[in-house]
Amino acid sequence: MYFSFIIPVYNRPDEVEELLKSLAEQVYHEDFEVVIVEDGSTIPCKDVVKKYEGKLFISYFSKPNSGPGDSRNFGMKHAMGSYFLILDSDCILPEDYLASVDKNLKKKYVDCFGGPDNALDSFSSVQKAINFTMTSFLTTGGVRGGSEKIGKFQPRSFNMGLSKKAFEASGGFGNIHPGEDPDLSIRLWEKGFKTRLFKDSYVYHKRRIDFSKFYKQVNKFGKARPILDSWYPKYSKITFWFPTLFLFGFALSLLLFAFGFSIPIKVYAAYFILLFWIGSIENLNPWIGFLSVFAAIFQFVGYGVGFLQSFIKIKLKKQQPETAFPELFFNK
Repeated sequence: MYFSFIIPVYNRPDEVEELLKSLAEQVYHEDFEVVIVEDGSTIPCKDVVKKYEGKLFISYFSKPNSGPGDSRNFGMKHAMGSYFLILDSDCILPEDYLASVDKNLKKKYVDCFGGPDNALDSFSSVQKAINFTMTSFLTTGGVRGGSEKIGKFQPRSFNMGLSKKAFEASGGFGNIHPGEDPDLSIRLWEKGFKTRLFKDSYVYHKRRIDFSKFYKQVNKFGKARPILDSWYPKYSKITFWFPTLFLFGFALSLLLFAFGFSIPIKVYAAYFILLFWIGSIENLNPWIGFLSVFAAIFQFVGYGVGFLQSFIKIKLKKQQPETAFPELFFNK
């Protein structure tokens, strides 16, 4: 099996440097390819790529901006491998990442897999808090954190593997973003392909965001979900409503508290205390635990509001997704 890493890049030469360094340090003993796709960048990473041409087999492409999904498709069309490993440019790999992927595929082959993400000690406190919130079983990040107890696993494109056969059968990623990875997973299921979680094939996901950017990101996640539900209604779940219901419940608990009924607001307080406690223990830092509470609030509010806005426009008003939320779609 010959692997090709597919990495779309947009104005991130410093990130590419860190990622390529981690790729050059892989303990995997077979040859592999690295495909860098510059997606209309005004700050290209070509000079960084040249530094690693003697250490890695790299193919470098530059194209007009058309979004990460289309750039991944472009990379897979030009790659030499029979199995594609798709990463975001803000990822750093542990040295045994590729060996772990190879071991898992040989043990039980699957045409599409996803792996979890983790945080390095060098990440900022905010990055670690957001990583905790995006991966914790206490929030909406359970699947990303390594749980596949609920339903089928939908790989995420910051750490995804896809066979050439599955890519050619599915046509790869669509033009929605975010949401292109669950869209691809569902289309693969419809064609009879299976997906699986490789729990030990994790990446360090740097998440180049502050709380403001994090809110915008999860707000788009919330908007994308009712669109996907309208395309694939049989895969819709009541659990997708959880962040929105969480917000309604919190507003109701405040109203009840004003009238002297304090039990609901105490339940919410207990939940936030639990977040603080678990976040502090996992990161060995109470400050990160404190920031994790704020990250969870941004996550629930951002996703919940976006989901409700999209549900009203897509489900109730029957608007076309591209018209209702043009910011979620790239023109190919």
